[in-house]
Amino acid sequence: MLSIQRDCPSIEDQPYELVERKGVGHPDTMCDAMAERMSRYYSLHCLKEFGGVAHHWFDKVTLYGGGAEIDYGRGELTSPYRVKVFGKAAYRVGDVEIPVQDIMFRAASDTLSEVTTGFDPGRHLVVELGVVDHQGSGRRASRYQPAGPQDLIPLRSTGLVSNDTNLLHGYAPLSRLENVVLELERLVNGTDFKQRHRDSGWDVKVFGSRRDNAFSLVVNMPFLAARIESMDQYWARKATIQRELEEFVTSQGIQDFRMLMNATDRNGRPYLTALGSVADTGDVGVVGRGNRVNGLITPMRPMSIEAPAGKNPLDHTGKIYNVMAMRLARQVHETFGGPAQVHIFTSKEAPLERPDEVVVTTPQGDGPAIEALVDAAVAGTADLTVEFIKTGIALW
Repeated sequence: MLSIQRDCPSIEDQPYELVERKGVGHPDTMCDAMAERMSRYYSLHCLKEFGGVAHHWFDKVTLYGGGAEIDYGRGELTSPYRVKVFGKAAYRVGDVEIPVQDIMFRAASDTLSEVTTGFDPGRHLVVELGVVDHQGSGRRASRYQPAGPQDLIPLRSTGLVSNDTNLLHGYAPLSRLENVVLELERLVNGTDFKQRHRDSGWDVKVFGSRRDNAFSLVVNMPFLAARIESMDQYWARKATIQRELEEFVTSQGIQDFRMLMNATDRNGRPYLTALGSVADTGDVGVVGRGNRVNGLITPMRPMSIEAPAGKNPLDHTGKIYNVMAMRLARQVHETFGGPAQVHIFTSKEAPLERPDEVVVTTPQGDGPAIEALVDAAVAGTADLTVEFIKTGIALW
């Protein structure tokens, strides 16, 4: 059922706004990325070996960090990262084993190697499984204990229904504050920046607030201890990087702002890590505690608390409709102009192509044209599934 609402005020008209982004090296974001890659690798293995995807979910990944010795000119991990995977999955198809432990380790290893410096999976990673294949309430045994390839689901299968009851939201466009918070983190953790600033860490967190047209930004970015030889060097390197970040903010058209970098060093101690993340020294990460699917934490916007990373890409609407709502809101905004919001509600066992309710909020656009966009979006759930598995979609 489609509803169209016309009252959609712009966030820019609000006198106050708050936004946050947890960077790719933050333990929570690491867990989102690991969980989603676990689902992708598991799905790809099943497709290659059996021609279909076994039901699974790996959306309860926890990282409890390692231990490290850190001093000027030296940073070494002394205890490994420990990744605990809670979920459900098939361990075999008929008599053929699915190497779940190996898949989970490879996914965690590949992810962590991309968002740290000097990570050695053989020494720095332990993966523990809490994954079961128990039959769920009201489900056939073949869901997690398939007797053969015929029990798996091929890509673009018809007749699939929602695996859960979910409420999802999307909006567009991003505000000035949202854009600058998102792009600051992407800048600092981007390839070019990392090549120019090889002492910069990955656990970047950016906070932003706006009062009318006055912006306040907080950027936390650790340095790699092995590449900082003294407190004086730390202060100098921090000043250099902060100047670059301030120039970037100005280039985004924001003139009235102040920036605080590495608030933690106000205690007189430098912000140093071994591999670039506070996970080096025991901090904990959990799926779903960080960014939403648009890469931001936006408490003053419609925001689902659904944790999509690691969920089954075939029929879990908390994952599929999450991305759909975000992309559909962008389409509505780009097509008709003005701010747009999309809200999707569905109940368990509802057909994937017929969610219970879709609410589109936009000040412009005629009903039939909006309906056509919605119809095309919900008809494309199979395409989203293929994209999740084949190329991947960043959900953080």
